[in-house]
Order: sequence, then structure tokens, then C-alpha cells
Amino acid sequence: MKRLMKGNEALAEAAIRAGIKGYFGYPITPQSELLEYMSVHLKNRGGVFIQAESELAAINMVYGAAGCGVRVMTSTSSPGFSLMQEGISYIACAELPCLLVNVVRGGPGLGTIQPSQGDYFQAVKGGGHGDYKMIVLAPNSVQEMADHVYLGADLADIYRIPVTILADGALGQMMEPIEFPEYDIEKHTIDHSAWATRGRINGKRHVITSLYMKPEEMEEINKGLQKKYRDIEEKEIRFESIQTKDADIIIVAFGLVSRIAHKTIELAREEGIKVGLFRPITLFPFPSRQLQALSKKTDLILTVEMNSGQMLEDVKLAVNGQTPVAFYGRMGGVIPQPEEILKVLKEKQNQLSLRKKV
Repeated sequence: MKRLMKGNEALAEAAIRAGIKGYFGYPITPQSELLEYMSVHLKNRGGVFIQAESELAAINMVYGAAGCGVRVMTSTSSPGFSLMQEGISYIACAELPCLLVNVVRGGPGLGTIQPSQGDYFQAVKGGGHGDYKMIVLAPNSVQEMADHVYLGADLADIYRIPVTILADGALGQMMEPIEFPEYDIEKHTIDHSAWATRGRINGKRHVITSLYMKPEEMEEINKGLQKKYRDIEEKEIRFESIQTKDADIIIVAFGLVSRIAHKTIELAREEGIKVGLFRPITLFPFPSRQLQALSKKTDLILTVEMNSGQMLEDVKLAVNGQTPVAFYGRMGGVIPQPEEILKVLKEKQNQLSLRKKV
């Protein structure tokens, strides 16, 4: 049965249903409803809720609780996510599974509470120190805000890695009908007793750390991490391709902007312009090969984001000069409209036609 829910609350309810046993966070707009929902419901359904004194404390609570081998999470918004970066780097090196949620607001600095996609680099490139990655999922609806919790929790357990759901303020605040899928926690539970800190097991004491003083030992840890990231790139790429088979122009967009771009496609095709949409769902691993294959058949790629052009770099790397890549972005919490994207698309198309004539 479908229910009308706000994005933040749908994500929180899905987290409880997915077996999250520990939530540690600090309130910050526009994700505070997620924390508030957890504060009311998690304890009554077998979990632990703690409002930490800061985001720094929250991420270190996640670090400690994840070491017990149970499903744990935190949520925040952009400035709070910045404060968590050191702890996230520790968690990545210690190879601990956890779920992180960043409901992005405009920046830099304290910025605005309006929606943005300005944290792409921070999430996808590893915002903390060292050579690490996280799996990054980008929902574009309230339904996906919930669905990605189940997926993210499973991937975190399978690969022993932090998984980030990168949403934005609009997705967190909007209300849409949602249906929670059947999810058997027992079938999705992985035995972490081989490494979890649950007291001595068969006389063995487990130690979880990210500190390795010998450079050769630290290098081996890094090699193992890089192998894991390559495995993830082979197995866990997710994307959506809409009306791209006959497209002369492809818009690349993620999250909320992909929904806006979908409307742009409808407007463009009404005018006889063959436009398609390529939506990365995993921002890491980025669907580079799939986008590269599509780019060979098109005249132009237009990347549209609510930032200054962060995913643009990954798009250019994927396309590798085979097709011209253009960009349109809005910043500071401004949401682009379908009509303005169409206007930019036409301008870029005309510029390309003039260059070809010359």
C-alpha cells in the first residue's frame, strides 16, 4: 500500500525496516526530519538513537558501532558532512560497513538551506585524506530515497565499505507516494563475526584500526582497498537511459536534475529535436563505459547540474573527446527549469552547427 511521505521521513522509515540498529546524528537543515523521525521510532523498534553533540562526535560513534558488525548510519547536510570527513576516512581504511546520508544544501560555507549538488566532489572523490572511495548512490525521487537505503545497506555489508546516499534539499523535503518493498532482514544479514569486535571469539581478540606505522604494511592495505574498488566498478554500476537510441543530443544529469531534464526531453521532442537522457544512479562507480558507448552515436553531450560543473569532469573523462561535451549549471540553491535547459540546449546545438560549417 502506498503512503504519502516526505523524502527524509521515507528514508528514515526504510532504514528501520532495513535493520539499522544504530543512528547517530546532529540536526541540520534540510535533513533534520530524518533525525527527528529516528528519535521517535528507532528506539521503539529495537534500535539505538543518539543525538550527538556534533557531527564530529556522530561519525566517530558510527565508527565504533560499525565495528560491532551491526547496521548503523548517520545523516547530515553539507557543512555537517564536511566535519565528518576525517572519520569517514578512518572508517574506509578500517573497512567497516555503514550508511551515510547527505541531503545537500547550497554552499560553500554555511551557504543556504536550498537544494544543491555541490557536494559531488566531496562524496565521489573521497572528501577526506588518503586514497579511498565510497559507493555513492543518487536517488531522484522519494521512492528511491527509500529504495537506496536497502541497496546501500546491502552493498555496505557485502563490500565492508561506507555507502553514501547523496540527495538534495528538495528530495528531502518533497512529498510523494511511496511503497515500501518486502525486505527479509534475515536473508540480507551477513555474518561479520570473523572481524567484528564482540569480545573474544574462539580465544581471538579482534582489533580494528586505520593506523599502520610501517609504510610497506600501509601500502598493502591500500592495494587491498584499490582491488576492492575495481571489483565494485566491475559489478555495481547502475544507471538509467531514456530515449537515447535515436538521440542526436544526450543530457547527462543525476538526482533531482534528471527529473527536470526528463521534462526537457519531452519539450525538445515536441519540437522535433531528438534528445535523450543518461542518468547515473551510482556516482561511484560512475557508468563511464556505458556513457562512452552512447557518446559514439550522438552529436552532443550536455551535462546539467546544480553546481559549477563537478560531474562534468567524469563525463568528459568517460566521453574521452569522442563527442563535444557542453555544460549548464545553476548554483547556490537555484533549481534549473526545463524550459531554460531547452534554451541552452538549442544554443549549444547552434554553436556546434556553426563550428561544423567553418
